[in-house]
Amino acid sequence: MSGPQAPVAVAEDTPLRRRVTVRGVVQGVGFRPYLYGLATELALVGHVANTPEGVVVEVEGAASAVARFCDTIAGQAPPLARVESVDHTRMPPVGGTAFTILASRADGPARTLVSPDTATCADCLAELADPADRRHRHPFVNCTHCGPRFTIVTGVPYDRANTTMARFAMCPDCAREYGDPADRRFHAQPVACPACGPRLRLLVPQSGEVTAADPVTRARALLSDGAILAVKGLGGYHLACDATNQEAVALLRRRKARGDKPFAVMARNADDVRHLVRLSPEELSLLEGRARPVVLVRRCPDPSYAAGAPRLAEAVAPGSPDLGVMLPYTPLHHLLLGLTGDPDGPRLLVMTSGNVSGEPIVTDDTEALERLAHLADAWLTHDRPIHVPCDDSVVRVCDGEPLVIRRSRGYAPLPLSLPLPVRPALAVGGDLKNAFCLGAGRRAWLSAHIGDMDDVGTQRAFERAAAQLESITGVRPETLVSDRHPGYRSVRWAGRNAAHRPVVRVQHHHAHIAAAMAEHGLDGARPVIGVAFDGTGHGDDGAVWGGEFLLADYDRFTRFGHLAYVPLPGGDATVRRPYRMALAHLRAAGIGWSDDLACTAACPPDELRLLERQLERDLNCVPTSSMGRLFDAVSSLAGVCHRAGYEAQAAVELEGAALHAPAEDAAAAYAFALHTSEESGGGVVRADPAPVLAAIVGDLRAGAGPALVATRFHLSVTHLVHRICARARERHGLDTVALTGGVFANTLLSSACAATLREDGFTVLRHHLVPPNDGGLALGQLMVAARATPTD
Repeated sequence: MSGPQAPVAVAEDTPLRRRVTVRGVVQGVGFRPYLYGLATELALVGHVANTPEGVVVEVEGAASAVARFCDTIAGQAPPLARVESVDHTRMPPVGGTAFTILASRADGPARTLVSPDTATCADCLAELADPADRRHRHPFVNCTHCGPRFTIVTGVPYDRANTTMARFAMCPDCAREYGDPADRRFHAQPVACPACGPRLRLLVPQSGEVTAADPVTRARALLSDGAILAVKGLGGYHLACDATNQEAVALLRRRKARGDKPFAVMARNADDVRHLVRLSPEELSLLEGRARPVVLVRRCPDPSYAAGAPRLAEAVAPGSPDLGVMLPYTPLHHLLLGLTGDPDGPRLLVMTSGNVSGEPIVTDDTEALERLAHLADAWLTHDRPIHVPCDDSVVRVCDGEPLVIRRSRGYAPLPLSLPLPVRPALAVGGDLKNAFCLGAGRRAWLSAHIGDMDDVGTQRAFERAAAQLESITGVRPETLVSDRHPGYRSVRWAGRNAAHRPVVRVQHHHAHIAAAMAEHGLDGARPVIGVAFDGTGHGDDGAVWGGEFLLADYDRFTRFGHLAYVPLPGGDATVRRPYRMALAHLRAAGIGWSDDLACTAACPPDELRLLERQLERDLNCVPTSSMGRLFDAVSSLAGVCHRAGYEAQAAVELEGAALHAPAEDAAAAYAFALHTSEESGGGVVRADPAPVLAAIVGDLRAGAGPALVATRFHLSVTHLVHRICARARERHGLDTVALTGGVFANTLLSSACAATLREDGFTVLRHHLVPPNDGGLALGQLMVAARATPTD
């Protein structure tokens, strides 16, 4: 049974023995020494061991002491532990004289959980900075409360032999700490010191230099001189440069083929960025927490540079309303940014994934020297292997609550609790921002961020990560789940690797809505109104969906409403050139392409003529209902962004423009026209943006600026969501709305929609634990497939 057993009539001093199994994140987090201390304090005898099932402990002693032991386990667990269940059974007393910690057992299926990688704790940081400590300036200082976990695990149970630390024999001092239950490094598997641990080295190929002595000091000097460094981290290589050096940042941007996509910066502490961003208490808590994600924070429009404040290079995040900020999470990061008393060096570092845009992050040292040769001037590396690639997580705050944009380091591989049991299955996610999901029973393991599946290297990384997660969870998928898009590489992977297992295919936006439902613990007994807004999703009618209002549970969905179809001329070319989408929308709305419109002026004359013929003849013009593409169109029409160098750039910059309009000038929203058609035998609501576009053109010709247009457009989409949800409630009596899809990473829109709906009595579900974009898609696929009848 779970939890304390029913009371048994036993005298308090009568000897009693119980066998206790603790499941959850309970290995590699100091759980056994914690239980050792608790049992010793209560004068209990017995033993504890790690097993593939979790931590198993037997305790014997006075009945009252045994009961107190069992009742205390979860409430006072170590900081990195996450106790999911405590099961205990009564056993016959056998006596004993002490409580001992046994060697781990590897028999049986894996059921325990592995901790995510965790930021360096305060105790280890104090040692790092203490000249009298033997780990002074040791780049790999860690203990049971911090350091690498998931990225070094090769198997379970979580013991040193099953990590990439297996090759490093402990020195006598480390071995003594490792074997002492009273020490905070007791069975800390990555434990090491300068005498026995991994070695840091700096390679500077241009000078033929291989530096072994004090490589960090030399690396800081190179960064100060404008060099770009490849820095080996927990889950892969970063490319780093001085974020205050405009030339260095611009060079990194060119080398990486980054376009205008913003870089994240790492600061020594929050005080070094307070003049750059508007930092809320919730954002500060995320920045300083154990996960240490990149936090997207609103930028100050006019930063005040007090004396000594670092001045951010313009090339770090051009055109972005937000700045991605993170704080150091490894000892090496702290050393790179400088300890107290160190010579001056960069106080802000660009820290971006070590790869060319679109490729997976580099983890292998030999590969780093090859693949990053044209990107980096020097390599700050070490000899502890990375077993699992793991990019930085990205989070923002919306209405005081976290909104995960990319779930990876610091969060993976913690499982999510499911509202309904699922058959053992592997859901492979989508093709952009791919993350897969492994599930069984009432648990789902969402992988770390994999990346975009159009790269062969990413597909190989996907395969390795899936095998590794199956290994440490013990889940053997009986079913594979994929999107319905016939061209997705993830779909093809599922087909190739089915091996006679059934493959269930789930509609893209249904999966988005199911993910939101699952995250909020809904059992699917009652449908929700799902508002799924994104850029691209394969529709059941062959069109590109993305502005959807679905009535959905886990079993099925009905399309209640959607944006009116417009042609998507040229597919990906139009995504990269928002002016094409603007022109397509204008033509569909019956508005001429006059030269006074910014989108017309942005389109080269030859392309304009070709585009006109393409639309007239309907050549390569798949119809789309995408809200993401409508944001692109309005962004170009308003003169904000005509060419997108990264995904959603036009929408991101339109959101940024909307932040600058005076509230009194933006109160009037544009209005979509609503029509009811008889698609699929039901009254489907079609939202026509033609009146919105006409009103925008009118505002622009009256002299309105981009900020006013952007704000009124956001307000018009908010009103559209409310109107259609209210109509769905009238017809079907539903009052729960799930806001999902990548468009709802826009916190301005998400906040406005949620507030308007709640004011009208709706219950609103928004993402907090998994991304609203395709990074959370696999969770929804898993839940829908659990209710489907598998077919080959």
